[in-house]
Amino acid sequence: MAVAAATRLWALDRPHELVFDETYYVKDAYTLMNLGYEGSWGEGANESFESGNPDVYSSNPSFIAHPPLGKWIIAAGLAAFGAESSWGWRIGIAVTGILLVAVTMFAAHLLFHRPLLTTIAGGLMAIDGNAIVLSRVALLDSALALFALLGACFMLLDRMQARGRLAAWAASGDGTVAVREWGPVFWARPWLLAAALTFGLASAVKWNGLYFLAVFGIYSVVADALDRRRAGVDLWASGALLRQAPVNAVLLVPLALLVNVVSWTGWFVTDGGYYRRWVEGGGEAWTGLLSWVPIDVQNWWHYQASMYGYHVGENTPHSYQASPLGWLLLVRPTSMYYEDFGDGTAAEILDLGNPLIWWAGTAALIAVLVRFGWLLRHGREARAEAFILTGMAAGYLPWMLYLHRTVFQFYTIAFEAFLVLALVAAIALLIGPPGAERRAFAVGRGLVAVFLVAAAALSVFFWPLWIGEPIPIGYLRAHYWFTSWI
Repeated sequence: MAVAAATRLWALDRPHELVFDETYYVKDAYTLMNLGYEGSWGEGANESFESGNPDVYSSNPSFIAHPPLGKWIIAAGLAAFGAESSWGWRIGIAVTGILLVAVTMFAAHLLFHRPLLTTIAGGLMAIDGNAIVLSRVALLDSALALFALLGACFMLLDRMQARGRLAAWAASGDGTVAVREWGPVFWARPWLLAAALTFGLASAVKWNGLYFLAVFGIYSVVADALDRRRAGVDLWASGALLRQAPVNAVLLVPLALLVNVVSWTGWFVTDGGYYRRWVEGGGEAWTGLLSWVPIDVQNWWHYQASMYGYHVGENTPHSYQASPLGWLLLVRPTSMYYEDFGDGTAAEILDLGNPLIWWAGTAALIAVLVRFGWLLRHGREARAEAFILTGMAAGYLPWMLYLHRTVFQFYTIAFEAFLVLALVAAIALLIGPPGAERRAFAVGRGLVAVFLVAAAALSVFFWPLWIGEPIPIGYLRAHYWFTSWI
């Protein structure tokens, strides 16, 4: 955690200019503070903002593409340190990046229950370039990753609790014949409610947080079914699908959606937000069975539909766009800042993950998938593998539906923790179980030690490109291993 804090807070105010999409999110956050909604900015707004004169916005609303919560997190830093401080622009997101390391360790602890593996998981996240850059630039994605991973951990805690309760029920012999055949229904599942809250927070940062809600909701139903089969329930699949699944949906979905709507409070309680008066301005009001829905809600829903349409149709070419097919291999990292100082030195912020961590993590992910299939075929427990693959599916696979869209490498922070957990799962196999004979796993442990040292050394090598530190141009170019990294 000390390494995570140091790598994310050191020289956080450098450079003192709005880099990449900070030009949207920082200024949106400032108008949220002052207007309750995102206002508009004219030409030269960035220069004025950077010079310490941020009050050059207009009360005219601006169309924005993402829900407000991530910008409220940025606004908290602006409120604490002032809008004239580039430290204030970024500290809110830096805190989410530090907490993401902590929650990665929490997930590793729940999966492996070994302090060594917990520490390795946190260490890998702490020193990876993608996680570092996305913590040092005021974008929204680290906040999405934090809430999504925390929700996944709560789902895992729910699985542990539900399995224990089901085992106790099976041992008690309670219930009618019908209940014994179908299995019980559990309404008291506080960890599901906690997951609903955090998945709702994730969706209030970016809409793809809803994918985590949907995929982990399916995960809970499948896990319930397998637990019922293990407990000897005759109609284990039907019982999970027809009895417990609707309860899980009631516990998960309404609260998550409510949290998302509440994040729009500033838009609802003010009059100037985008589409705030869409129906009153001539938009088509709902009729028939939906005519009772309040006009404010109809305006809000039209805004959501417009946002969705924007995301689905966004295909404006960008020099640093990266196909999701190449994300795991770091084919096209995102350059967020570059400046040539004219004296033989230059500075860059390149969103490039530690290549060793990412390439080894991708190989480990394949190994986890193969091991998951093997364990299922042999009727063995695959709890860690199922959790890791579910998280990867929720964060990565939906992007395969939008290969035509303009997307970027830094979106991967949403699922990076699960990739790290896959790598830790592979490391666990190499070093052997606790108490294993040292000689039997000597080679594996040696390989792991070499890997960790090499990963740390590689992070030191790429460190200047992750924080925008001025370095000789020749040394800068030494980091461009492939032309697609330029």
